[in-house]
Amino acid sequence: MAKPDYYATLGVPRGSSAEDMKKAYRKLAMQYHPDRNPGDAKAEAKFKELNEAYDVLKDDQKRAAYDRFGHAAFENGGGGGFGGGAAGFGFEGGLGDIFDQMFGGGGGRRGGGVQTGADLRAAVEISLAEAFSGTKANVRVPTRVTCDACTGTGSADKNAGADSCTTCGGAGRVRAQQGFFVVERTCPTCGGAGRVVRNPCRVCSGAGTVPREKTLAVQIPAGVEDGTRIRLSGEGEAGTRGAPPGDLYVHVAVRPHEIFQRDGANIFCRVPLRMTQAALGGKIEVPTIDGTAAEVKIPAGAQTGDQFRLRGKGFSVLRSTQRGDMFIQVAVETPQKLTPRQRELLEAFEREAHANATHSPEHEGFFAKVKEFFEGRS
Repeated sequence: MAKPDYYATLGVPRGSSAEDMKKAYRKLAMQYHPDRNPGDAKAEAKFKELNEAYDVLKDDQKRAAYDRFGHAAFENGGGGGFGGGAAGFGFEGGLGDIFDQMFGGGGGRRGGGVQTGADLRAAVEISLAEAFSGTKANVRVPTRVTCDACTGTGSADKNAGADSCTTCGGAGRVRAQQGFFVVERTCPTCGGAGRVVRNPCRVCSGAGTVPREKTLAVQIPAGVEDGTRIRLSGEGEAGTRGAPPGDLYVHVAVRPHEIFQRDGANIFCRVPLRMTQAALGGKIEVPTIDGTAAEVKIPAGAQTGDQFRLRGKGFSVLRSTQRGDMFIQVAVETPQKLTPRQRELLEAFEREAHANATHSPEHEGFFAKVKEFFEGRS
C-alpha cells in the first residue's frame, strides 16, 4: 500500500510556510495523541503518520529531498523517525554520503556494520501555568528495546556467534553500477549488519531488539515556549546488536489561557472596565501568572486601548531567574439592559455633556471634521 502524501497528512498545500505546517501539525497531534485516545488503534496510527510527515517537512533539507524524490528519498534504510518512520536525510557529508542516504545507506550506521537506534518523537501538552513554573510530564513512547533473551546479540546460542555475510563480505553494503554512478545500498541479506546469525533468537528473530512501550518522565523547564523541542539523549530505539540507542525528541504544546496571553517573556491581560470606572478612575485588583494579585491604579478618563505595565510580573525567562512584564489592557464596556432609573440618569448626563464639548474631545473633534467634509463638497 502506497504511503500517503506528507502534505496531505498534515492537511497543508505544497509551498506552505514552516509556521503554517507547525500549526497544522500541532493541532492534529493534540487531536490524535494516544493519551487523548486510549485504546484507539486508528488514532495511534494517525499520530505516527503525523509525526513521520512533520519530521520530514519541518527540515528544509529533508523537505527538499521529499519534494524532488518523494518517499523514494527515504526508503531502504534511510534512517529513523517516529517508530522507525521518517528518514534522517541530510547533506552533512560528501557526495558519497548523499547517495548513501538517498539509496539506502542507513543514516545511523557505524563502523562494524551496526546501526544506531532510530530517533523517536513524542508530544506533551501543558498549561500556561506549568510553562511558567516548570513541571514534570510523563510521556508514553512506542519503541524498540534490547532483547532480554539474547541480550541484543540476535543469537539464540551465545556461543554460536555469527558468520560474516557472504553477500557483502562483512561490509554491510553492496555496490551497483547505475549509469555513470556507483551506488551503494544496504545489503539485503544481512540488513547492513555485515554478519548473519547462525541460530537466530526466537524472541526477536535475530534483530536483537523487540517492540515495547515505555513511559518516561520529562522535566519541562520554567519559561518553556509553545513548540519547544526537548531532546532526551539515548531514549530512542535500541541500536542493532549492541549499537548505541537513538534519541527521543519531546515536542511541547502550551494550551491557551482563558485570562492571559503570552508574548515571549511578557504577559498581556485584557481587563473590561465599567463606563463609570473608566470615567471616575480608581483602583482595581488583577491576577498574575504566579497566582498572586496585583493592584492597578486607573486614572480618571481611561479609554479603551490604554495600557498599564506591571514590571517583573510577566513570564519566566528560560534558564534565568528574570521575569518579563505584565501589561493590563483596558476595554471600556458600555452598560446594557438599563433600568428606567439608569436610563433617566444617563439621559440627564447626555444633555449636560452635549452642552460641554470638553467631556468628549475626540467625539466633538471627529464630527467637526465630518461637518467640514460635507461643507467642502457643497
